[in-house]
Amino acid sequence: SAWAAVLRKDKAEWEAIPTVHVIPMTQQMKAIHTIIRDKNTSRQDFVFFSDRLMRVLIEEALSFVPFKRKEVVTPLDEKYDGLGFTAKICGVSIMRAGESMESALRTTCRDVRIGKILIQRNEETGKPDARYSYAKLPADIKDRWVFLLDPMLATAGSAIKAMNILKDHGVKEERVVFVNVICCPDGLKNFTTAFPRTQVVTSAVDPILDHRNYITPGLGDFGDRYFGTNNW
Repeated sequence: SAWAAVLRKDKAEWEAIPTVHVIPMTQQMKAIHTIIRDKNTSRQDFVFFSDRLMRVLIEEALSFVPFKRKEVVTPLDEKYDGLGFTAKICGVSIMRAGESMESALRTTCRDVRIGKILIQRNEETGKPDARYSYAKLPADIKDRWVFLLDPMLATAGSAIKAMNILKDHGVKEERVVFVNVICCPDGLKNFTTAFPRTQVVTSAVDPILDHRNYITPGLGDFGDRYFGTNNW
């Protein structure tokens, strides 16, 4: 198909970026993507299967924070040489769609702190509107590993703006893991060029953006479908 040809052209480029991690498209993942991309899927099913997918993404993202060696004794009185969690983690969701990923983070990381960043996008240009932004972040965020949450990475304008806000609060870019459901090559290129030391975890790279800056074939507006605020 035309989409496949476009994706093949860009695939070698984004696969060569060492900070981009696409989870394997197993049969289970393909089935979940089929459900959430289907325009006829009910909101109830969209939320349920999106939540399943986002928990997998959070688990993958945890692979990129520090651990330490830890030895334990099993019930058979045998030693096991393992690993222990050491990183202090917080989530930061890019409102509004990013808030859909908070539940998956809380389910995986108990008592995790979550901050929020609001970036209003200009619907005509698709770029962040500097007049409208808001951030409420944990006071000690510069001492934490940050999971930046936004399900769709299109032009990367909002994600780049959010990263700049984090950096303004003392967060080092190498201590951020950007967790994303679907992205596109343009967004990946823009984001990783701006922040080459930030890890990106996603479940799919779709070929192109349409004239409205929607990822194509995509799944529509993730926030609207998840929160039930329009007729997708």
